[in-house]
Amino acid sequence: MYRADGPEELRSLGETEFVTGVAAMSASGGFGPARACAAMVGNVDLTLGSRVEPILEAHIATSGGRFHAIRFSTAWDTDERVHNTVPRPRMLAEPSVREAYRCLGRFGLTFDAWVYHPQLSEAAELAASFPDTPIVLNHFGSPILGGPNAGRPAEVFAEWRSGMAALASHQNVHVKLGALPVRRSGAARQADPRPLSSEEIATAWRPFFEVCVEQFGADRCMFESDFPVQKRWCSYAVLWNACKRLAAGASTAEKSALFGATAARVYRLA
Repeated sequence: MYRADGPEELRSLGETEFVTGVAAMSASGGFGPARACAAMVGNVDLTLGSRVEPILEAHIATSGGRFHAIRFSTAWDTDERVHNTVPRPRMLAEPSVREAYRCLGRFGLTFDAWVYHPQLSEAAELAASFPDTPIVLNHFGSPILGGPNAGRPAEVFAEWRSGMAALASHQNVHVKLGALPVRRSGAARQADPRPLSSEEIATAWRPFFEVCVEQFGADRCMFESDFPVQKRWCSYAVLWNACKRLAAGASTAEKSALFGATAARVYRLA
């Protein structure tokens, strides 16, 4: 829904305009009591440095105050088998990005970070440099489980766990729990071609879930759907049933945090 023309740095305003329209329709009450899109996470190019300030102002104004966070994805790895979202490594440390990042604090915006697990130290450096800006780490911290790491799951898990433990020491960092790919092996897939069940997803995610809750606490963790991308592996209902299975042993307060309260606080929802 980006704008088709105009200055490149303003094209993501089209997305904010579209989501604001959905939010306004929902707020009318004509579609039931739900209030969809009460807050939104958008995209702004942080390589613009201080020039990002009027762009952030435009997003906030266009959204009617619903623009509460940005996601600037910097997932990058040296192996060509891993999809890179940016052209070079360590972009979160670049002076222009840091200059733009300072603006987030002035507007009270949250930062959504997408990095791969070898980059968790970069997110930790950012958190330490800007302790008053909330960071939401997407997708469990994206451990690279395939490609160059397909044959070393135990080593990858240990590397990821170490990075997450270090990151958890920064109280301004929160974690979205979701979006880990789950696949049966080739033989198992041929023997059982049915879609993945909530039990299979919960089993695959549980070790990562337990580390996150142990290190960050439920009040700094939140489940995420990651739809429509997640539907490559399962349906929306199956995903949330898997989350319920993961949280089955949690207290009432912990379930409240995981399924809503953490997100409401970090993204400033009423």
